[in-house]
Amino acid sequence: MSVQESGGAMTFSVKVLPRAGKNALVGWEGDVVKIRLNAPPVEGKANDALVRFLAETLWVSRAQIEIVTGHASRRKVVRVRGVTAQQIEKAMPK
Repeated sequence: MSVQESGGAMTFSVKVLPRAGKNALVGWEGDVVKIRLNAPPVEGKANDALVRFLAETLWVSRAQIEIVTGHASRRKVVRVRGVTAQQIEKAMPK
């Protein structure tokens, strides 16, 4: 698992699997967390669903989550402010 602290926020890589039956955390694949989302990958719907899912999973507001890179890709880098690496590891165990 690779969660990095930078500027008071935690950053990690995500691989999104869109059009799934339900939103779910699949687990870690190397240093990347895999997440299934029921949203389609069009017009930012999967990105919005990812932010909502992470906010619910990590118990933070959506405003604390930012997709740093990969807006049009399945692989993304996500930054979450106001959490620790331990909170992320607890919410998204291997």
